[in-house]
Amino acid sequence: MVPSEGTRIANLKRICQQTVIINYKGFTREEPLRFDICVERCVLVEAKAVEKILPIHKAQLLSYMKLLNIPIGLLINFHELKVTDGISRLVLPGAGRE
Repeated sequence: MVPSEGTRIANLKRICQQTVIINYKGFTREEPLRFDICVERCVLVEAKAVEKILPIHKAQLLSYMKLLNIPIGLLINFHELKVTDGISRLVLPGAGRE
């Protein structure tokens, strides 16, 4: 994986895009992942503003987590009256270990 250039906010390193190399049955391709925020390679945040979170939104976040080896994902839907009602947390067991 080749990280994009990150910046620091509140002394935490964050990136918004990263290139990954995908290998599948002898086919190799370098693809940019356009996720919203990855903080300290520990938490991946995906923001949405949709009427309802669909299973495809969680699948997308989980795929990014697997490709980047990130253990925790937050899916935040800003189309809720209370933002806390629109937060889903996903955990990928075993991720984050090198």
